[in-house]
Amino acid sequence: MDETGQLAPLCFVLMPFGRKMDAGGRVTNFDAVYETIIAPAVEQAGLEPIRADEEKIGGTIHKPMFERLMLCHYAVADITGANPNVFYELGIRHAMRPRSTVLVFAEGTVLPFDIALVRGLSYQTDGGGEPLEAEATRGAIADQLIEARANSLDDSPIFQLIDGLPRWEVDHSKTDLFRKSHDYSKRYKERLRAAVREGAGAVEAIVDEPALANLLEVESGVVVDLFLSLRDVKAHAAMIALYDRMPPPIKRAKMMREQLGFALNREGRFTEAEKVLRDVIAEFGPSSETNGLLGRVYKDRWEQAKRKGQPEARALLKNAINTYLAGFEADWRDAYPGVNAVTLMEMLPKTDPRQAEILPVVRYSAEQKAKRNPDYWDHATLLELAVLAGDVDDAQNQLSEALALAHAGWELETTARNLRLIREMREGRGEDAGWIDAPVKLLEERAAGLGA
Repeated sequence: MDETGQLAPLCFVLMPFGRKMDAGGRVTNFDAVYETIIAPAVEQAGLEPIRADEEKIGGTIHKPMFERLMLCHYAVADITGANPNVFYELGIRHAMRPRSTVLVFAEGTVLPFDIALVRGLSYQTDGGGEPLEAEATRGAIADQLIEARANSLDDSPIFQLIDGLPRWEVDHSKTDLFRKSHDYSKRYKERLRAAVREGAGAVEAIVDEPALANLLEVESGVVVDLFLSLRDVKAHAAMIALYDRMPPPIKRAKMMREQLGFALNREGRFTEAEKVLRDVIAEFGPSSETNGLLGRVYKDRWEQAKRKGQPEARALLKNAINTYLAGFEADWRDAYPGVNAVTLMEMLPKTDPRQAEILPVVRYSAEQKAKRNPDYWDHATLLELAVLAGDVDDAQNQLSEALALAHAGWELETTARNLRLIREMREGRGEDAGWIDAPVKLLEERAAGLGA
């Protein structure tokens, strides 16, 4: 509602999700930019922000995106990093709507020639991609949106440069239906956020509501939120059941298939999980995310086979190593699959010779990540890598940093377990690994103190 009690006009926000790195190596935390700058600025201008849900699943669900581009009276586009989805959507917006589109970008962004002359607003970020001087930038964006509400000047370069272009008039019946759909989606998002805090039963109760029986009639953003909410409460069987009910376009989305593979693996349905994830890799190519998930499938199967003394254990271990390694090679910036690869190389009867070459690269990748708003897992990863490298001094430094950032006992126990495995393998090969006992003991003691 605005100050008059009327529903606020909708403003579509075109921007990436999460933390992204551009071609020059600069990182931007787009979620923080949205939450601290763009969304408050839109609300300050008397508008209601909508962010593109379909970007969460790879931009493959086109209908909601087209509706928002055409039916929202106002839009803000963050063109930082030259994200192809954002530029595609901005092109559609400029072709369909003569006015009311505001461009923003991180300071230092080189604008493409085609939009270099379009009026835009810059915002500042620090070395970790976090927004700076948010209040001033919010005010500037809000002022431009307020100005757009008050005048009828074109800001689309197409309509500015070409006279006589037909102007599409929005049918009020279409905007009314779109508004109802948006409000319906918003209510479900709010309910799901509350249900996740309550636990799996509350989320599953929403999923089972009669109004959601036919997912063909449900807005795609709601379907995605249902699926991810089930993941957040570890309701993996319910995730699989929901996926089976989804419309084909949502099922085909890369992220949804990845999460299906994740859920199948957690349910112990290894063969199905492997097929789903291998099919994604065959279609889209290797990636740190997909290969990380598939590597986990092979790792879990290896651990199970090892416990049972099954002969296929070594082959499964090698599959896990090679899958994680392919994921790291697909994106050197993501250390997660890399650290799994080099750690599992240690689990072979004779350490994989590739470990000596790859470990310094993984370590460098992890160090770069840890420079930007580090969390427990950043330093836990560096601790594990220091142990693998036999670097006692750095292991002590990373242990200190990790302990300072730990929030739950299970985090520390997970790291202690990984270090115990490394120690056991090295001792089994007759190597001196006694020094690893000290960090393991400290992790276990602190884990007991923190609890779950």
